[in-house]
Amino acid sequence: MIERIIILENIDPIVFFGVNNSNIQLLKTLYPKLRLVARGNVIKAVGEEEELVVFEEKIHELEKFSVEMNLLKEEDIIDIVKGKSPAIINVDNLIIHGLNGKPIMARTPNQKRLVDEFDNNDMVFAIGPAGSGKTYTAIALAVRALKTKQVRKIILSRPAVEAGEKLGFLPGDMKEKIDPYLQPLYDALEDMIPPLKLKEYLENKTIQIAPLAFMRGRTLNDAIIILDEAQNTTKPQIKMFLTRLGMNGKMIITGDITQIDLPHSQQSGLIHSMNILRNIKGIGTVEFNKKDIVRHKLVQRIVEAYEKETAAKEKRIVAKKNNEDLNSDEGDDVTNYEMNK
Repeated sequence: MIERIIILENIDPIVFFGVNNSNIQLLKTLYPKLRLVARGNVIKAVGEEEELVVFEEKIHELEKFSVEMNLLKEEDIIDIVKGKSPAIINVDNLIIHGLNGKPIMARTPNQKRLVDEFDNNDMVFAIGPAGSGKTYTAIALAVRALKTKQVRKIILSRPAVEAGEKLGFLPGDMKEKIDPYLQPLYDALEDMIPPLKLKEYLENKTIQIAPLAFMRGRTLNDAIIILDEAQNTTKPQIKMFLTRLGMNGKMIITGDITQIDLPHSQQSGLIHSMNILRNIKGIGTVEFNKKDIVRHKLVQRIVEAYEKETAAKEKRIVAKKNNEDLNSDEGDDVTNYEMNK
């Protein structure tokens, strides 16, 4: 009898071992000649060498399946041990599997285009209205790259800009003040990575979530870097961020140029950078629109209403400049990006 220690580096123990170690109990019935003990991400197996070789091979197949699917059911274990392929529902435009095997896919043409641009470029700008899936798709792509070991870490960032509220009046220390701005990033990650694994990634800094100001001075190698809400960056801020890109790194910059919370005297760094970088090889751009909105149906109608109001204001501004006798309100600035399209 010999003993073999099998270390499972990428698993979430609850997913792999099952509730109350139900999956381990099943493995014990499937391999009655072995004595199995599971602790954390380690399995200790005692038995004859020939049986142990087969068992270790199957365990690593189960590990690969559970990491990819975020799921490991009894029927999957039985199929893999017996040499069958587990039943997997093929989903068009699949990016990754989220919690409990939920397929996370590109659901609109522009989400699919973002996937393609990410595959073909090292930097991608994704702009469009709220609810169009820019950030969610970007984070799914980052998690996929991490799972397939294309990169070693994910860096997620946002500018901490007040949208009508003052940051200084929020309670708590700096982390507690900043976390509400970063919560949408946590929400997306919680859909895609099991809780214990996500906690591990955050603690060992495999996944880092930080305000934009914390990016200064860093060079980010072997990483997917996502800047969300980039319409609220200034020109110096976004220049600083874009120049953090290191070797074997990729960036996705997302934003909605209709929801800029900067003071009126400041131009959005997102608009400026898209204007001056639009023709550089290796940089892709995806423009989402109201047809990509995948939230509640009212969100699309709300976006349409605001677009109509903005268009009417711009029309009145043009009329006023042409000395036409029309009543007009003070309109929003027409962005250089929109004018150059």
